[in-house]
Amino acid sequence: MIRGMTVVGALAWLVFSNLALAGEDIALPPDLGQLPEWSGRSVRPATDWLLDSMPFKAGVFRGPAKNEVVLANGLIARTFRLAPNAATVGLDNLVTGEAILRGVKPEASVEIDGQRYEIGGLTGQPNYAFLRPEWLDGLQANPAAFRFVGFAIGKPVERLAWKRVRHHAPHAKWPPEGVSFRLDFVAPDGRNICVSVHYELYDGLPCYSKWLTVANGTDKSIRVKRFSSEILAVVERTSEVDELTAGKVPPAIHVETDMAFGGMMAAGANRRCFRWLADPDFHTQVNYEKKTPCLLDVGPELGPDQEVKPGETFESFRAWGLPFDSTDRERQGLAMRRMYRTIAPWATENPLMMHCRFADERSVTAAIDQCATVGFEMVILTFGSGFNLENPQPEVLATAQKYAAYARSKGVEIGSYSLLASRSVGGGNDVVMPPGQTPTFGNSPCLGSPWGQNYFSRLYDFYRGSGFTLLEHDGSYPGDVCQSDQHPGHRGLADSRWTQWRTISGFYQWCREQGIFLNVPDHYFVAGSNKTGMGYREVNWSLPREQQVIHTRQNIFDGTWEKTPSMGWMFVPLTEYHGGGAAATIEPLDEHLDHYERMLTANLALGVQACYRGPRLYDSDRTQAMVTRWVAWFNTHRDILESDLIHGRRADARDLDWMLHVNPTLKEKGLLVIFNPLDQSLERTLRVNVYYTGLADQAQVSEEGGPAKTVSISRDYTIDLPVQVPAQGMKWLVLE
Repeated sequence: MIRGMTVVGALAWLVFSNLALAGEDIALPPDLGQLPEWSGRSVRPATDWLLDSMPFKAGVFRGPAKNEVVLANGLIARTFRLAPNAATVGLDNLVTGEAILRGVKPEASVEIDGQRYEIGGLTGQPNYAFLRPEWLDGLQANPAAFRFVGFAIGKPVERLAWKRVRHHAPHAKWPPEGVSFRLDFVAPDGRNICVSVHYELYDGLPCYSKWLTVANGTDKSIRVKRFSSEILAVVERTSEVDELTAGKVPPAIHVETDMAFGGMMAAGANRRCFRWLADPDFHTQVNYEKKTPCLLDVGPELGPDQEVKPGETFESFRAWGLPFDSTDRERQGLAMRRMYRTIAPWATENPLMMHCRFADERSVTAAIDQCATVGFEMVILTFGSGFNLENPQPEVLATAQKYAAYARSKGVEIGSYSLLASRSVGGGNDVVMPPGQTPTFGNSPCLGSPWGQNYFSRLYDFYRGSGFTLLEHDGSYPGDVCQSDQHPGHRGLADSRWTQWRTISGFYQWCREQGIFLNVPDHYFVAGSNKTGMGYREVNWSLPREQQVIHTRQNIFDGTWEKTPSMGWMFVPLTEYHGGGAAATIEPLDEHLDHYERMLTANLALGVQACYRGPRLYDSDRTQAMVTRWVAWFNTHRDILESDLIHGRRADARDLDWMLHVNPTLKEKGLLVIFNPLDQSLERTLRVNVYYTGLADQAQVSEEGGPAKTVSISRDYTIDLPVQVPAQGMKWLVLE
């Protein structure tokens, strides 16, 4: 990103100016001593942050040595030495008491005009298996590295605007509460170039954000060819002498970036923006070939290759580091879900949505009327509906405005579908891949081509004027590169991914600012998207109905290890989809009311919204009553149903399957939902772990709105609940 800020302005941010710019040791300012003193890594948290995050406030502290600063929140702490150059000399997990860092590296690196520079850092560590405090005073600055000149402390600011037009995230805070910290460095060759390394640390979350900016104060343009915004020597996960097997597993730190694309899961979507490498300085590692993956390098796989004109500033993408405090899969997932609620709180918006199968006026108004009647909140003119928002003809916009006005009059939102990638547009506008490479989806236009520029211009114009407040953006940009030198949006291969990412993320950020809901089947949450697929195989919706409902609960069980219920959509084919005939189809709805109800409850009872795709939501009075009843039930318990899920027993069509919603901040601290896939009633006693409800000694348990019973909680935080679930039915219990 290029920002029009001068280097003079950038250097004016510095907290102090009495620092030597070359040669001598830095003279630390007296105001460093005014920072509060850090209590130290030996102080362990008295409460579990996943149950009560309030005690864990982020701050910047004076470290144990006179030239150290600590960024800490009671959960993690990052320690910086400021002389003879600035470098991270400690990263500690305060929950487990473990040191995450084993060695000192540069704060970042940047390649400018073909020359690579380290940013800060210290050298001379004798052993990279561990870092002893007494070694620190003997470390030296690299004279060829950018040199530290100052720091600044502040508060996190919103990196994108979020217009809150939906009420489903009442407790979300934006921007996150916490502290920001910036280290400033100047070029070793005397050029007026300032590199700033930015941090944010959040209250109540063991997660930090990091990015860098490069400010050009010279009178000539410079080119930022490559960068690494984080270079972290981390304690290895496992040690293996011979060929790496389990040792290929990296350390237990989740890395998230806002340059994520091409996948519904975080790991796949972020894979091009960070990597775990072998550390060439780690000569004492156990692995004979020194290939243990324990050096985190965060930076783009290709590029960015961006010109920075005089007086301008380049900004990298942002990355987040989340060290886990447990090997337990559920706890790791809860930490990730808390992270998304903090850094992408718009992902908690979770409207009930119908995919309208046809786009003629009669069908659309009927769909809006039905949604308003039963309590659905959004209509999407789905793929294949016949509505084409890319069509620039005035009548298309006029039709959209008419539909939007009618939807507003009924208290319903409306939006449309558009396909971006996975198609060929021709005319020299498709991506030109390097030899031996093919586009992710087989075909894809280049977003920097004339077609791509016109496409996004049309999207902006349509959503400015139509009144539509939703976009389902299918086949979003998957990260395909383009080596064409004829496209106006990029120079060639080296900058093609960066410029296309900037195009798509800039549009999504604009949508977030306008309050436009985004369904995107890729992991664009941190860039502004609201929802992606929970995870399913589309052709499975052509299976017989009784199999579809099992797949639904399996998909939700699997998808919510990392996603909150609101982050993933599911699918309900009211009409035939991918074949399957009458056995796969719910229409006529009244004739298959039992299955329709099972699909509704399988989604709503797990807090998940599905794409109900068809021409109508009901076709009889009793169908309408059934849908209305379950939507009303969902709204009654919405806060707990959209809270985190604890995984009980995965659906296997052999016995009861169940999951537990938890939220220790609510009156309803838990809501247990149990499903019976069999054709006979089942009685079981479930052992349920209620630790994450926050309940400790006893729970008040009520079954489906009935009188509450007091149940004692065992020392291992489990309760035994006898349940009877009717054939093909569901049972729900509230815990208070």
